[in-house]
Amino acid sequence: MKSSTRFDAVTRRHFIGATSSLAASALTGELSSRAQAADAPEALSIKPTPAKPVGSRFPHPFLTPASKFRDVSRGDPKPHTIAGDGLVQARLTPETWRLEITADETPDPAIKDRASIRKPLTIADGTAMDLPALLELGRKHEVKFLKAMQCLNIPTPLGQGLWEGVPLHEVLRLCGAMRNVRRIYYWGFHNNDRKQRFQSSLSYTQAMETPPGELPAFLAYRLNGEPIPLIRGGPVRMIIPWAHGFKSIKWIQRVVFTNDYKANDTYAEQNNDPESHLKTAAYLDDIPAKIPSGQPVWVSGLVISGLSGMKRVEYTLRSENPKPGLPAGDEPEEWLECRLEDPVTDWSRVLPPGVSSRQVLGFDPNSGQPTTWPLRYSTISWSAVLKGLAPGKYSVRARAVDLNGFAQPEPRPNQKSGTNALEVREFVVS
Repeated sequence: MKSSTRFDAVTRRHFIGATSSLAASALTGELSSRAQAADAPEALSIKPTPAKPVGSRFPHPFLTPASKFRDVSRGDPKPHTIAGDGLVQARLTPETWRLEITADETPDPAIKDRASIRKPLTIADGTAMDLPALLELGRKHEVKFLKAMQCLNIPTPLGQGLWEGVPLHEVLRLCGAMRNVRRIYYWGFHNNDRKQRFQSSLSYTQAMETPPGELPAFLAYRLNGEPIPLIRGGPVRMIIPWAHGFKSIKWIQRVVFTNDYKANDTYAEQNNDPESHLKTAAYLDDIPAKIPSGQPVWVSGLVISGLSGMKRVEYTLRSENPKPGLPAGDEPEEWLECRLEDPVTDWSRVLPPGVSSRQVLGFDPNSGQPTTWPLRYSTISWSAVLKGLAPGKYSVRARAVDLNGFAQPEPRPNQKSGTNALEVREFVVS
């Protein structure tokens, strides 16, 4: 890196002076309605500066509207495309949704002792759980949690939302005494075609014995303060805070207690690691391919805090310009710390109406502020500005460092446990 290159850390507050087009979202992190209001800088008395960084997407909205999540649904046809009477037949409307909970009737023959529960909940006998019963259970046990959805084999998060629902263990306890249970299998609607079924599982301990202060698996019925839309897995879906998205099964309709020791996850059957936790990882926004000489270069993106937490985000800039005595691109690698988005000071301007941050898991119930930043299993923005770049070709990479001191892609670069490669952006200063 040339010695003349400067690194400038940028917070939401500093960014207001650099550009007005994102002024409102930079101040509050609100959703699109506030971002649209920021298109009128005169009303806010904010004047844009001539040196606006190129490639700016900072800050990303903290909550992703339900319609803006990237969709990776499975099925033919995909369940959320079903309409009319087909939705009723599939029990995918709020009025017809039911959850059956039973013991495994066809375990592996090698399993000698079958799982059993005292009170199965089934459609046949009229005891399957409906949505009013789940909402009633939520009056006493409801949890709220901010979580980014991240697929196992897709490099960037699909979106982040406030999910609300009932801990899974509170629902399973309705079935009374249980015996010989090692795992909890569950799946959602997929056209009653066994080959299309998308399924997952948890150990008994993961489902039933959440340690104090940890985040439970739960059945969610609201996203960002509204009923979960069909495309996002409503009326009810599973949410597993610590896991990749394939564990958070959409259109949940069946839970089975089993004494089988094996995971039944669809992804396990597709040569992936079904027990992989979310990784701490940084993602890069796009950068324009050509940047005028003298123009500051904006480097920004998202970082997700996985099971191991997040300490910092770093970037490295590599010049492809030949240097005396060194082949192009062979200068020593230097990682420089980026600036993280500041914690929100007024969460009432970010969370849905009527939701207090004091009610959200991961927040201090007295102060209403996050107990860690970023919140575990959530994403925030990061940024840096490069100045003084000489004309030529450059490439920039970013990485996250977790609380163990492991730098991405460590400690698990194996894609079977989740994509975690370093992203690269190339550009030319001309």
